[in-house]
Amino acid sequence: MITKALEFLTEVKAEVNKVTWPSRREALGGTAVVVVVVLLMATFLGIIDAILSKIVQSII
Repeated sequence: MITKALEFLTEVKAEVNKVTWPSRREALGGTAVVVVVVLLMATFLGIIDAILSKIVQSII
């Protein structure tokens, strides 16, 4: 059981070493894109929510 676990961890380490990791600049760029898109979507959904709330309040 322990030998299988150690073998698995050895294989995992070998696979992780094969991965081409992004550079720091690429990672920060991707993160910035995600943050901007999330902020834009949050703003858009907030505006839509406010508009729909006003419509519902005027009906009630």
